Formats: sequence, structure tokens, C-alpha cells
Amino acid sequence: MKKLLVIPFILIGLFAQSQTAIEIIKKADELTRGASSEGEMTIQIVRPKWTREMKMKTWSLGTEYSLMLVTAPAKEKGTVMLKREKEVWNWIPSIERTVKLPPSMMMQSWMGTDLTNDDLVRQSSVVVDYTHEIIKDSLIEGRNCWKLKLTAKPDAPVVWGHIFVWVDKEHYIQLRTEFFDEDGYLINIFNAYDIQQMDGRTMATRMEMIPVEKPGNKTVLITEKINFDTGVSQEFFNTRQMKQLK
Repeated sequence: MKKLLVIPFILIGLFAQSQTAIEIIKKADELTRGASSEGEMTIQIVRPKWTREMKMKTWSLGTEYSLMLVTAPAKEKGTVMLKREKEVWNWIPSIERTVKLPPSMMMQSWMGTDLTNDDLVRQSSVVVDYTHEIIKDSLIEGRNCWKLKLTAKPDAPVVWGHIFVWVDKEHYIQLRTEFFDEDGYLINIFNAYDIQQMDGRTMATRMEMIPVEKPGNKTVLITEKINFDTGVSQEFFNTRQMKQLK
């Protein structure tokens, strides 16, 4: 009888820990997005022999809607990416065409960066497509963190087999993320720096994506400005709007 009583308590303990891990990753995922947002960003593509820089404006509404407009340099100016629910579109001003991206293109590089199309629009959900587990406490850049392991669900349409995430305990900032493929090899490392107040939120304003197998390569994302809970509507996120953005 005692053994039978112990088992439910063990299961309850594991369930509570799982819920805590899910809540942590939800808060971390929502930190830089809010209910809606509008911002400006600089992206630096760093290579061993050269560096290139782009400027962008961004809009988002929850996890289902986002728009990104390239404002510089002149060669890429006016390029737009739209995510509307399950559909992703590109507006290419040089040929004045709107192109719908098939799922097979989501893992391709976005405009020569170390980011994929999927990274930009967050089509894969770290909340929905993975199971979550707290591994241990850690210290990153002098900040106390949870180390979480995210394991892809068997039928999830994701490329990463598992992900390790270090989340700051005070502000829920994702300070470091390691992406592993299905065979368990480390592919990308994502680090966050320059913690600042942005529209009332404490967040990292500089992020670096580093491909492990390409020494000297990285893509740097710098948040210049961001406003949250802007009240932007679903109607803003449409293919007609892509051609009108400035």
C-alpha cells in the first residue's frame, strides 16, 4: 500500500517540474514579442574577410503574424517578408513580385545570413513542438539561469532534435541557446548580450547566431528600438501591405 501511495507523489512532482519548464520557456519566448510589437533592427553578417550590414523595420502580432521590411542597403531596400498564420510570403521589389514560400524553403538561409527563413518568422514553436525539462541551475555572464532541455516531439515539423536553453531567472532572458540536429551534433549557438530597458522591458539588445562548423562566421542582430502592445491589427498583415511599406 505504501508503494502505491509513493508512485502518485513521484508523478505529481515530475508533472510540476514539467509545468515549470513550460512556463519558463513561454515567458522567455514572449519577452521580446509581447501581444504586439513594432521595432527597428540592425543585422550584421560577419565573415572572416568581410562584413555586411542591413537595417530593418519589424511588426508582429502574437505568434501568427509578422512583417519585416529591409530599409538598407539600397540593393535590398524594400524587400519584405510576411508571415500570416501558416503562410509565408516575400515581396521582391527588383522584380515587383510577391512569392509564397513553400515549407521546403523555410530552412534555407535568409538573405545570406546565418539565420533561416524559419528563424525570422518563428514558424516552429519552441512551446508547442518540443517537450521541456529543467536540467540544472547555471551561471551565464554572472546571471543565475535555468538550463532547459527542449526535445522535439516525434511528429513535430522541426529540424532540431533537441535544444539547450539558458534562461535568466530574474528577467526570463534567453542568454544562450544551443541547437542540435537529429543525430545529436551541435550546429548553431545563439548568445545574447547588452541587457537594457526597452519600452519597459529588461531584455537583450544584441544577439549573435554562430554556426559551429563555419569558424569566423556569425550573424549579429541589434535591436535599435522596439515598442510593445502597439494595437496593430490582423488586417495590417496582408500581401497588399507588403508593397506599400516604407
